[in-house]
Amino acid sequence: MDNPDTIDRPGPAADLGGRTVVVTGGTRGVGAGITRAFERAGAHVVVCARRPPEIPLGKADFVPLDLRDPAAVHAFFEALPRLDVLVNNAGGAPWRPLADADAERHARVIELNLTAPLTASIAARGHLRRTRGSIVMIGSVSGSRPSPGTAAYGAAKAGLESLARSMAVEWAPEIRVNTLVVGMVRTELAHLHYGGEDGLAAVARTVPLGRLALPSDVGAAAVFLASDAAAYISGASVLVHGGGERPAFLDAATANKDQQGETR
Repeated sequence: MDNPDTIDRPGPAADLGGRTVVVTGGTRGVGAGITRAFERAGAHVVVCARRPPEIPLGKADFVPLDLRDPAAVHAFFEALPRLDVLVNNAGGAPWRPLADADAERHARVIELNLTAPLTASIAARGHLRRTRGSIVMIGSVSGSRPSPGTAAYGAAKAGLESLARSMAVEWAPEIRVNTLVVGMVRTELAHLHYGGEDGLAAVARTVPLGRLALPSDVGAAAVFLASDAAAYISGASVLVHGGGERPAFLDAATANKDQQGETR
């Protein structure tokens, strides 16, 4: 598979010079795309994750951190001299049907994808109030549709979007809070979800725009929400999914199709 870094299409970035951004889980995949986007915008980026990046992330600083350790999370944010933007990106889940694991195993998925962003946001609140900064939650379309095989992940992402809306009201006007609702992304691990090149191409054909998102697409959207261009946007959920999913019933229906089988 192509390295996603070689197929990213970075666009023009906002000017975030002088601002400090924390990206959780920003060492690979979508997180690395977000990190690079903020770097292109001129921000000082601090990445925190359990393991360091395998590929250097430009000038970004890396701090090892287990986001499921509240004491460590609070100590990390207290040590920062300044913070303007927090991007709660860390998350994910293995494919695991509900009946194949006990509730405690699923609860750890919810802890990483919902509780950890809440912990980080509360720990960052003091900094963000002083700078009148913003929080960007990285959500998922799995939170708004059935998510078989990753049900706990989908439930956590639904909760994350709800959390962001409530946080946007409670912490206004000093802090803006928004969610990027992300669809399928082509990362270095995409083959684990969709298969090889044939699988990736087949999945891409289900997206109205004809391709999977790139990490840079998500990064550009995150930069926009953190920038002054989005100064009046808070409590919003921005869809980054290439148009969503074509309803399955349209392809199953036998009515309203032309001679080539295309729905009119």
